[in-house]
Amino acid sequence: MSTVDHIEALKAKHASLEQAIAQESTRPHPDDDAICSLKKRKLQIKDEIVRLSSPVSDTRSRATTH
Repeated sequence: MSTVDHIEALKAKHASLEQAIAQESTRPHPDDDAICSLKKRKLQIKDEIVRLSSPVSDTRSRATTH
């Protein structure tokens, strides 16, 4: 799977999680733990999308400066 395909798959998962959060939030008695877990996973996916989308040279320069 190419990086572009991987990013697109992650974006689809991100959108799916957003939908799941919205569904859980509109229930009569939303499960706060479930919402928290979904939001955490959504943030992890967003971070991975950003990491994969960043230029390779930028990633290397940050790795050598720390």
